[in-house]
Amino acid sequence: MPLHFGIDVILKNAPVWKNERIALLTNDAARTNKGVISRLALNDAGFNLTKIFSPEHGIQTTGEDGAVMHDGHDTITDLPIISLYGKKFMPSADDLKDIDILLFDVPDVGTRFYTYLWTMTYWIEAAAINHKQVYILDRPNPLSGDIMMSEGPLLDESITSFIGRFNMPVKHQCTLGELALYFNAVQNWNASVKVIQCEGWHREQLFFDWHQKWVNPSPALQNIEAALLYPGTCFFEATNVSVGRGTPYSFEWIGAEWMNIAAMTMVGQNILREDLKIENLTLPITVNGNTIQTKGIRIKIIEPKYYAAVLNGLLLLKLVKDIHPKEFKWMPYKTNANPTGENHLSLLLGVPDAEAIFDLPLQQWLQKINALIRVEGWKKNIEPYLLYN
Repeated sequence: MPLHFGIDVILKNAPVWKNERIALLTNDAARTNKGVISRLALNDAGFNLTKIFSPEHGIQTTGEDGAVMHDGHDTITDLPIISLYGKKFMPSADDLKDIDILLFDVPDVGTRFYTYLWTMTYWIEAAAINHKQVYILDRPNPLSGDIMMSEGPLLDESITSFIGRFNMPVKHQCTLGELALYFNAVQNWNASVKVIQCEGWHREQLFFDWHQKWVNPSPALQNIEAALLYPGTCFFEATNVSVGRGTPYSFEWIGAEWMNIAAMTMVGQNILREDLKIENLTLPITVNGNTIQTKGIRIKIIEPKYYAAVLNGLLLLKLVKDIHPKEFKWMPYKTNANPTGENHLSLLLGVPDAEAIFDLPLQQWLQKINALIRVEGWKKNIEPYLLYN
């Protein structure tokens, strides 16, 4: 059976509420299985779209990471766009006063610190507060739904943020529909949430099995390979090492002018040889308006289905730090949600004082990290909310 997203299912089986006043939270990456932008397909099918909301990166998914997204006007539907990554993260009562249905269709990449998930939780919370019906148009997790491939750390809720609002693993292996049901229950919002399930997807399937064309959910995730590496290579954004943003290899590459490529290749390939292939690659990296040819390594996954992205990304980070003790630095990462940019590694990892862990000798560090990434309780907690086999 071919894959049908939630959007395809409601287009095929027109719901009774299609003529009610609908607010749609979406972006251009949300498409039917034929590649039609979701809101265009809904508009053409006669759904009564009344208002459009957009998450981080804006309606066109082209906004820079962490940049403020302003309200605007949608040329596809001729409707106003209200940004939920500008002055506010949650729609106001005034935004929803003339709305009956809150509809959500945004693709995800299966990682806790990717913000679309948290925008969805504010959407559901607003529905609960304002007594609105929510429908989640579900989509598969491109990293698969194999819960055994989940990786921590679990989030310490003493350091919640917009890249980690509630306790869950970094790599969760769920669909957003499943997480909508889970958080609605565990946070006691008790909103009226219904998930329009996908058809033709099985949990063990990665994006490669969908037979779909990749659509960038944000500027730097340009292919499935980047998305598979992202739960581990994103940690480098808390450092003075580049992840290749602005090049065709973002999140598939790490580099710095001072990087000892020979040492990184030799040590990295020796330790990670069963998981990754490492290649030398120099890229033009732009910093503060200046473009510099920057040495680095391109990372290729050997077996995507069983790739432990978080563990391997953290191992790479530890190697870079240990091989370059004088040059390596932790850095702030400023965003609309975290204007100072401070404490970024801890916010990503979900662990207080995360930088101190990397001062441990390698063997002690491995013991600590292996303990942190275990998520035995996650499968038990999430199991009642899983929708697919």
